[in-house]
Amino acid sequence: MSKKKIIIGIAGSSGSIYAKRMIDKLKAYDDIEVGIVMSDNAIINWEIELGMFDKEDIPFKIYGKRDFYAPFASGSAGYTYMVVIPCSMGILGRIAHGVSDDLMTRAADVVLKERRKLILVARETPLSLIHLENMKLLTQAGALILPAIPSFYSKPQTIEELVDTVVDRVIDHLDLEQDTYRWSES
Repeated sequence: MSKKKIIIGIAGSSGSIYAKRMIDKLKAYDDIEVGIVMSDNAIINWEIELGMFDKEDIPFKIYGKRDFYAPFASGSAGYTYMVVIPCSMGILGRIAHGVSDDLMTRAADVVLKERRKLILVARETPLSLIHLENMKLLTQAGALILPAIPSFYSKPQTIEELVDTVVDRVIDHLDLEQDTYRWSES
């Protein structure tokens, strides 16, 4: 059986903890292949919010934002899923309008044109009409907008548990099995 291929884009909005928890959880899966691309601001925000960023702490290959030779820069590589977590409104807007000026936006463009699954974990508040229109365009193009809005049903006790209420929803949409809180299940 071939591995599921997943692209993780980490954009420059606040919410680096979402990306970190996503990476930490994906480490547990043997049946996936993950490629990561980060914006410059993603690294800056990671260091502001989480401390020093060290590529050696990331168990997946990180591609440079200008590396158009990365496998997922082409639809022929067969990456089925892409998650941008967190997704800034700048990246979201560029994706919505087909501006493929770096690897992250090119990969998203490829995922959309190939009719594969693009999940954007939008992290911004408040939202302007421009943001909402861009989200509408992307939804019409087949993307899933999954805002970084945690839930409280599971009574999370830590920041990580709260963040996981969003990350676990993303993992569900990656069609990966997981043990997580489910509404009305004991």
